[in-house]
Amino acid sequence: MRSSAIARRYAKALILIGKEDGNSEKYREEINEFVALMERDKRLENAICNPLYIAQKRRNVLKAILDKANLSRAMTSFLLLLFDKGRISFLRDICKNYNKLADELKGIVRANLVSATGLSDETLEQIRASLSKMTGKQVLLETQQDPDLIGGIVTKIGDLVLDGSIRTQLQNMRESLKRGERV
Repeated sequence: MRSSAIARRYAKALILIGKEDGNSEKYREEINEFVALMERDKRLENAICNPLYIAQKRRNVLKAILDKANLSRAMTSFLLLLFDKGRISFLRDICKNYNKLADELKGIVRANLVSATGLSDETLEQIRASLSKMTGKQVLLETQQDPDLIGGIVTKIGDLVLDGSIRTQLQNMRESLKRGERV
């Protein structure tokens, strides 16, 4: 089984627990905090995930951290289960999948908007409102700038890409001209 499928499966299990007990947002915070802790201290991640170290000692390190981390009982059990099943190294991917599922549960979709130049707050709000209307969900916009676009914007929501950039329009024109089509 591929690692992405494994990560999705564990994330789904955790979101179901969160849905059942009403703590899905708490679990989101906890798993994000734990992943951030591992990213800040690579030695900690190595001590827990490196199979060259004895498994029982790695588990003891994880248990000591969990005891001090003040996490919920469910999250502590979940992280220990991941370790015991040899899946603790998938934690980052599990966290990403969990965040997507928690967003879905709240009716939120994240969109990435890339523009050639900075956009005003008013323009960003209009775009966000249009995307919300289109998707039927609350849209959270993450913005970036890329001067190579020349002008326009490119918006990505999941697998959907809305490309209104001048660069793409020019590329499409060039391809049409190469094929001998009228532009």
